[in-house]
Amino acid sequence: MLETSARLLRLLSLLQTPREWRGPELAERLSVSTRTVRNDIERLRTLGYPVHGSRGAAGGYRLEAGATLPPLLLDDEEALAVAVGLRTASVGTIGGIGESSLRALAKLERVLPSRLRHRLNALQTYTVPVPKDGERPTVDPSVFTTLVTAARDQERLRFDYDNHSGQTSVRTVEPHRLVNWGHRWYLLAWDVDRADWRTFRADRIRPRIPTGPRFAARELPGGDAAAFVSRGVSAAAWRYRARVLVHAPAEVIAERISPAVGVVEAVDERTCVLNTGADSISTLGVHLGLLDTDFEVTEPAELVSHLRELAERYARATPDHNHV
Repeated sequence: MLETSARLLRLLSLLQTPREWRGPELAERLSVSTRTVRNDIERLRTLGYPVHGSRGAAGGYRLEAGATLPPLLLDDEEALAVAVGLRTASVGTIGGIGESSLRALAKLERVLPSRLRHRLNALQTYTVPVPKDGERPTVDPSVFTTLVTAARDQERLRFDYDNHSGQTSVRTVEPHRLVNWGHRWYLLAWDVDRADWRTFRADRIRPRIPTGPRFAARELPGGDAAAFVSRGVSAAAWRYRARVLVHAPAEVIAERISPAVGVVEAVDERTCVLNTGADSISTLGVHLGLLDTDFEVTEPAELVSHLRELAERYARATPDHNHV
């Protein structure tokens, strides 16, 4: 049988999982009687832990949020996951949390057992982050929290928004999700005034507090917030667009490209249309080459000309050996 102090820590660890525990379940886990479990629950409550208990066949115990942060009891894999997450957050895109992430990581590393410190050191030594490709926009933590809270509570939000041209407008939206894509955070929301779904860069949002009335959640077309944002963000940034007839089934091409590259529309069982684009003609040429199948392009003229140049260049790169 576990000693009382060790048993209380084990009980606290079980209660920190996001579920409700029945008394007999806890007793079995701790190898004690249900009476001992009840006594231990009272000891935790005396120590300030808000353990909620409900009666009945479906009743049980769970740890609720309290006024103070209880000690977190993590297993090996959970501790490593937290450490890696803190390391990643220290170079993330939410402003002001880098230093606090490093402080929390230092505290965690000090209490890790040696076996976990070795594993964490291996992860840090043999993984190398790609250098930043320029200054990344960061989101103020208070703005981030406001957006997430409004989406969770389904409350309308008004904010000042700076578009890519620097022009400011006041928007009223029903927040749906925040999506991280391409080192930036985007708010996906229903724009009340425009009666349509819109995507906003979170670092360009200045919320107006307090938030507005509650709203009923809407169904997002397609249901995939990440795909919706990636398509919208890519299309908004495209300088060149193309509609390409591809000689392959739509499901095959859809597996070869990401939503950020384009949208596939089926024509028949053997052909489809790819609506795509990029910020340069050369990038468009690369995307089409990766399709690994025949396709037809009629516009834009710049793309047609570029593909002809590529065809000639590749032909020169593979000369006829009979003429060498």
